[in-house]
Amino acid sequence: MKPAFFHFILIPFTALLGVLPLSAQEAATNKIPIFDMEAIRDSSTLDVEIIRDWHRVDGPVPTRQKLVTIHVGEMWPGQELRMPVRMVVPDDRKAKGFHLTGGNNPKQMDQAKKRLSPIEQTLLRGDIGLVDTVVQGFEQSGLGGLGEESERRFLKSLNPHDKIQYWAWPATMMRAITTAHAETDHFEIGKVAMSGGSKNGATPSMAIIHDDRMTAVHASVSPIWDSPLRQFDVGSWYIIETIDGPKKHPFLGGHFGPYFGSDGTDIQFSLAKLQKFAKTYADDVFISRNVEQLRKRNVDMLFHPGTHDFVAYDISWGGKHHPHIPVYLKANTGHGKKKPHRAAEPDEQNRSAFLLEHFFDEVDPLLTAPTMEHQREGDTLRVKVRFKANSGEESGRIWWIYDRPIDGSRGYLSEMIPDKNWADMRKEKGAWVATIKLDPKAKRIDFFSNHRKTIRYKERHYRTYLSSPYTRVELKAKQD
Repeated sequence: MKPAFFHFILIPFTALLGVLPLSAQEAATNKIPIFDMEAIRDSSTLDVEIIRDWHRVDGPVPTRQKLVTIHVGEMWPGQELRMPVRMVVPDDRKAKGFHLTGGNNPKQMDQAKKRLSPIEQTLLRGDIGLVDTVVQGFEQSGLGGLGEESERRFLKSLNPHDKIQYWAWPATMMRAITTAHAETDHFEIGKVAMSGGSKNGATPSMAIIHDDRMTAVHASVSPIWDSPLRQFDVGSWYIIETIDGPKKHPFLGGHFGPYFGSDGTDIQFSLAKLQKFAKTYADDVFISRNVEQLRKRNVDMLFHPGTHDFVAYDISWGGKHHPHIPVYLKANTGHGKKKPHRAAEPDEQNRSAFLLEHFFDEVDPLLTAPTMEHQREGDTLRVKVRFKANSGEESGRIWWIYDRPIDGSRGYLSEMIPDKNWADMRKEKGAWVATIKLDPKAKRIDFFSNHRKTIRYKERHYRTYLSSPYTRVELKAKQD
C-alpha cells in the first residue's frame, strides 16, 4: 500500500503558492525565476495535514517528534505536490537550528518514530533539531505516473518548472524549512545545514543558491561545476562521440541530471535550444556559478564528487577552473558498487565533523582547499601541496593515473587508478611534497592528494580529509 501522506490532488490551486509554470514560448525566450521565494516562505499556504502530532519519543536522547504532509506547490496548473516532513527536537527545549535532508523514503517516513544515528544524537544533545523530507524519484514514492508526465512536459516545453530536478525537489526542501520555522514553540530561527548524496546532494546544492535561510551543504556524487559538457558545448560533444560513438551513458553530459532524453530519440529541440536552456539556467543550479555570493553569506560547503562517478564526471575540468571549491576525492569511488582503491581512507568522517563544525563554536575549523604546484624534473614529476599556515593538516597521500580517458567518456568511468599508483607525501618547509617517477610512454598524468585533519568535539575525535585540486598534466613521450 502507498503511504497515506503521498497523494496528489487535481484541483485548481495555483493561487495558493503563486509559483506559476512558464509557457513553452516563455521558457524558450525569457529567463523567468524558477522559484517565487516570497511564496516559498509563506507558511499560510502550507495546508499542513498532521499525521502524528508532537509526541515524546524515549531513547538515548529523548525527543519530541511530529510528522505532517505539506503543500509544496503545483507541478503545473491543477496538479498539487504534497510531501511529508518529519521534525525532531530535544524533549524539553527548542531547537536552535536544524539539519535537513531529503535522503529518506516513504517507508522510513511512515514509521512511528525516527531512529537516530550517532551524529543525530550528538546534534540533538547540542540543541540542534532534525528535519526530514523525501527527495526521491517519483516512481520510488509510488508516483511513477507523475514523474513520467513531468518528463513528457519538460521535453515539450523546456520549462524547468516541469522537471522535478529543477523545481519539485528543491522546492520540497525549501518548504520543509518554512514548515519548521512555523513551529515557533519548537524551533528558534538558526542555522540550517543540509547533507546527502546523488539527488540529495544535487538538490540542496541548487536550493542553497536560492534560499538564504540555508547555511551549509555537504553533498556527494552530485553536480558542482558548469563544465562545457554540461553546457552542451559542440566541440566537447564531438570529442566524446569520436571516442564513444553516438550512444551515450544517460548521465554523461546531462545539464543538471540525466541527458534530456537518454537515447536522444524523444528530444523535441535542436542542440542550439538545449545550449540556450543550459546557459540560461546555469546560474540557478551550479555551485561554481555562485561561489562568491555563497561565501559572502558565510555558507559552509564540502563536496565528495567521487573519482569515477557518472554524475560528477567532470572533475578534471572542475579542478582546473575551480580549485578553491573544497572537495574530498576518495580514490576509485562513485555511484555503483565500485571498490575503493586499496590505499583509500577507511576512517573518513567528513560529514559528521562538517555538521559539528558548522553548528558548534568550540569545534576547530576543517581544512580549506590548498594550492598545488608541479614541476617536471627529467623523468620525474615533483608535486607540492601547501595549506594556509597553521591549518593543522596531519598527513598527505597522493594518487595518479596515466592517460586517463577524458571527462564524460565511458573510459573515464571504467579505467581505475592502478593499485600501485599512490604514495605517502613528506612535509618539507611547510608543504607536502611527492616525487612521481613518470611512465616514459605516457602522454599525460592525472593526480590529486588527500590530507587528514583530526577534529575534536567533547570526548570524541573525527578524522576528516580534504583533497588538493584534481590536476591533469600533458606529458611529452620520451624519444628514443
